[in-house]
Amino acid sequence: MIKSVIKQKLLILGLLMAMLIVLAIGCNNQTNTKDNQNEDKVAQQTENVVTYPGIGPNTIAEIVEKASPAVVKIETLVVEEVNNPLLNDPFFRQFFGGNIEPQAKARPGLGSGFIVSKDGYIVTNQHVIDGASKIQVRIKGQDEPIPAEVAGADYDLDLAVLKIKANKDLPTLKLGNSDAIKVGHWVIAIGSPYGLEDTVTVGVISAKERPVDIEDRHYKHLLQTDASINPGNSGGPLFNLNGEVVGINTAVNAQAQGIGFAIPTSTVQEVLDELIEIGRVTRPWMGVQIETVSKELAQYYGLDQDWGVLIGGVVQNSPAQMAGLKPGDIITNIDGKKVTTVDELTDIVESKEVGEKLNVDINRSGQKLQVILKVAERPTTGS
Repeated sequence: MIKSVIKQKLLILGLLMAMLIVLAIGCNNQTNTKDNQNEDKVAQQTENVVTYPGIGPNTIAEIVEKASPAVVKIETLVVEEVNNPLLNDPFFRQFFGGNIEPQAKARPGLGSGFIVSKDGYIVTNQHVIDGASKIQVRIKGQDEPIPAEVAGADYDLDLAVLKIKANKDLPTLKLGNSDAIKVGHWVIAIGSPYGLEDTVTVGVISAKERPVDIEDRHYKHLLQTDASINPGNSGGPLFNLNGEVVGINTAVNAQAQGIGFAIPTSTVQEVLDELIEIGRVTRPWMGVQIETVSKELAQYYGLDQDWGVLIGGVVQNSPAQMAGLKPGDIITNIDGKKVTTVDELTDIVESKEVGEKLNVDINRSGQKLQVILKVAERPTTGS
């Protein structure tokens, strides 16, 4: 009897131990599965992160040493006519017979740039060379400046390409992917602020996609950085830690300390070939004066729609006039894409090729219409 009870207890104990072993194995498998899932998530996240292999204490110094020979100093001379204020006096003009000619005054200018081809094409800002009657480039290691000519320029984008004669292959810089750079990434600026050649400053990207207005020029999609950018830095390169150019230093915020801006290389790459080959950037154009419809604007004008883009004026002989668009029309869609702001409409039009047709939906005094518009090249304004 006693032996039978002992056997039963041993059997129960064995079953319990077997159950514990099975549970332990199951928990271990679940833990391994979770670990594997976490590892997979980390691997997926790592794939989307821009990495800079080989970064160390000498990285910046090595980038500067390698890149600086392709960074140039640009010197310009702008000749301006200066009127004698006494010529505003009719008596003075009559006394001297009205034959006094305006005096010419030469104004020097400074900027930076960088070489993008071995045969001597140089990228800089349009405002660096604007109005210059003489342009020359100083290259590291050469005693004398080299005369330069404007191969192409665009006022709106503030970009210009210069050409110098090269007797040998010149050092060049590689354009990187500005879309891949993130806020917080380190960047390096090289240029000639105040004429001080080979000046290096370091900072981070503090913002992206900044719109900035300076005088009558409207910049879009700028990179913002706290790397010091001063007068003379304009046109110089902004590097990532791979030694690639991700921006063209272009402006400094006079209202704040430590904030500068650069044109992203994504913008440069879209137009570089055009600037070199035809000397300008061709832009599709509708020929309308527009503003975003707001609730206040709709109420003021008595519009029956409080969103879209209102046409305030139509340029004579423009694609818009030929398509039958009129002042007061509200553009609601282009090629089936809803349009609610001026920037949205501008982006859509600028993405088209000259000569391409657009299907434009409008609201005209409550009546919905569709017109077909063939975009043309925007006329040059001379600025």
